[in-house]
Amino acid sequence: MPAVFLKDRSLLLVSGAEAQSFLQNLITTDITSLGADEARPGALLTPQGKILFDFMIWQDGDGYMIETDAGQRDGLLKRLTMYKLRAAVTLAPGAEEGVTVSWGGDAEGVRDSQGVRDSRFAKAGVTLTRRAGRHGDGKEALYDALRISHGIVTSGSDFALQDAFPHDVLMDFNGGLSFRKGCYVGQEVVSRMQHRGTARRRVVTVSAATALPETGTEITAGGKPVGTLGSVEGGSGLAIVRIDRAGAAMAAGTPLLAGETPVSLVLPAWSGLVFPTSGDEAGA
Repeated sequence: MPAVFLKDRSLLLVSGAEAQSFLQNLITTDITSLGADEARPGALLTPQGKILFDFMIWQDGDGYMIETDAGQRDGLLKRLTMYKLRAAVTLAPGAEEGVTVSWGGDAEGVRDSQGVRDSRFAKAGVTLTRRAGRHGDGKEALYDALRISHGIVTSGSDFALQDAFPHDVLMDFNGGLSFRKGCYVGQEVVSRMQHRGTARRRVVTVSAATALPETGTEITAGGKPVGTLGSVEGGSGLAIVRIDRAGAAMAAGTPLLAGETPVSLVLPAWSGLVFPTSGDEAGA
């Protein structure tokens, strides 16, 4: 099975005696429960609870490796440095550029030095590993197709930074958002959304009988906006939509359109969510 090199990913190493407590008090992920061969999603939020930076994080020796989009790495490094103050923490770019993802046969039996298992795909029943550097030459479109089929988003293609809440991208289900640890930046807002059940924008997979239009195309129901198309591979794609509006449209038999293309929407099975048919939020 494929091993795909993602050239637009970059790494940031956080090490030092206080690395764990430093990150635990800043990011959405509970890293105290992070397994030795596990990579989890995470984010650094704005005080208003929106995603400022998103990433994957895993253990690296006595520290932590953060994998993020290459365009975010320097900004994330600068922001973490602002929070560092006198903490016994060292922040440095990773030694390698890019990340290789492997799944299926190539991922079986992988351990610490060869890669870490992506918890987002594990939720969907797929063993996928991430490894720093170039270790394969599979086409990136294969990875995008896999992401799309399992409802796993990436910033830039699927949502804009500083525009989405963690709930919008299913971080409350994929291991990237903790409600049990202490305070972190933006924690009050996301906790309130969780306890009040006010999250209505969610990731869906989008399907069409023909090729979907381009990323950024509006999805509508009865002429009213429901969401925006994200990553696209042929007749399949991802979108973040208002599931209350989409659910009401489907219940009423109102066609859903991406531009002029009829589409169907499905919530990722691993999330346990369903489309509401009233004003109530979907439940797991």
